[in-house]
Amino acid sequence: MNDRDSAAREQVAAQVAELVGRARSAQAVAEHYDQRRVDELVAAAGWAILEPGRNRALAELAVADSGIGNVPDKIRKNHRKTLGLLRDLKGALSVGVIAEQADRGLVEIARPVGVVCAVTPSTNPAATPANKIINALKCRNAVIVAPSPKGWRTAAALIAHIHEQFDRIGAPRDLVQVLPSPVGKAVTLELMRQCDLVVATGSQANVRAAYASGTPAFGVGAGNVASIIDETADPERAVALVLQSKTFDNATSCSSENSLVVVAAARPAVLAALARQGAPLLSAEHKARLQQLMWPDGHLSPAVIGQSAALIAERAGFPGLEQARALVVDETECGPGFPFSGEKLSPVLTLYTVPDFAAAADTVRRIYAHQGAGHSVSLHSEVADRALALGLWLPVSRVIVNQAHAVATGGSFDNGLPFSLSMGCGTWGNNNFSDNMNYRHYMNVTRIARPIPERVPTEDEIFGTFFSKYGRA
Repeated sequence: MNDRDSAAREQVAAQVAELVGRARSAQAVAEHYDQRRVDELVAAAGWAILEPGRNRALAELAVADSGIGNVPDKIRKNHRKTLGLLRDLKGALSVGVIAEQADRGLVEIARPVGVVCAVTPSTNPAATPANKIINALKCRNAVIVAPSPKGWRTAAALIAHIHEQFDRIGAPRDLVQVLPSPVGKAVTLELMRQCDLVVATGSQANVRAAYASGTPAFGVGAGNVASIIDETADPERAVALVLQSKTFDNATSCSSENSLVVVAAARPAVLAALARQGAPLLSAEHKARLQQLMWPDGHLSPAVIGQSAALIAERAGFPGLEQARALVVDETECGPGFPFSGEKLSPVLTLYTVPDFAAAADTVRRIYAHQGAGHSVSLHSEVADRALALGLWLPVSRVIVNQAHAVATGGSFDNGLPFSLSMGCGTWGNNNFSDNMNYRHYMNVTRIARPIPERVPTEDEIFGTFFSKYGRA
């Protein structure tokens, strides 16, 4: 490292240290808040984005700056994901004693982690920061947001709204900050190093950097969701749910379906339903042209990321698809040489046709061996045991049954998963957790252990079954 590089590194470190120092001072104040006061913080931050005028302005700014997704769906996402999170947090204990197990002599006490570095993507530049901020505040932490460059103005506007709400309740503004623009890799990496916890959502490069930062970190794996439609599913309903999910915000979510794995007996009805609902199957020639548009140099092109199916069809030179909601291509293989088998971040669906449910599950396994292991799988079926079979066999953290996957997997008002925009993928996805990220990930827990009556098990209690089968040798 030459003198110029060293000076630049020192300047970045000093800049970040100033922000972190302010955050620590604010967090020291919040650490003494009681549960009522903490819940006021949460409500203030939630209302900053839920108020309809602010929500719309943030959604419009996000689309204008990133060119990704669409305004109506971002409004819905900002609203539903934040409202659902607030529902999950209402009445949840995060201050002082949060659990007692008298029979075991244990008491659990919630403690803050300190200053959180929240790395957020351009695909959700308001909803994801809001989710992380609210969870961090629920546990009396300060948080500094490291947004993507394209999402900076949206994140900064959101935080300005939060500061206005903090002023109303007399809370320190420095509990929530954003890195100054321009945001680059160097300053984000330095923030990761100086904070107490990193929560990273977005590119796998950011997630790997978070894990390598030397700071405790939660990062999420890559998406590439496959959806199985078996011979027992109602094809019209299954396709409607898939397209509801796949077209939401132009498929910017990591939870959007990328592949349909259809049992052969259901293929004709599924193709007919797709066509009726605005998702035509492309010819082999059109598939080849679409592949060239999407991966001109082997990398997914910004020309399709978060764009509508109609615009993608226009750019690919496909006339007559002005009303298309999604584009469908046939595929039989998966892996690096078959790009349609991977994540597409656009309303393009890859269709695999298989003889039966066992083959469907194996096809999903092969897809996830290429990309998407640990995330989730979608199942449309009337056979209840098939969901359990997938959960027991596939490398997935969630099995979403008969639902619009992108809506359901991050929590919904009609399922029991926690509302989140960060889905852990377990060790399959190189993550250290497999939950929907929630407020419990933003706290330390101190445990008090008191003596209880001793009970030592006998050898027979522990080894009885083993001894009876194999003897005591």
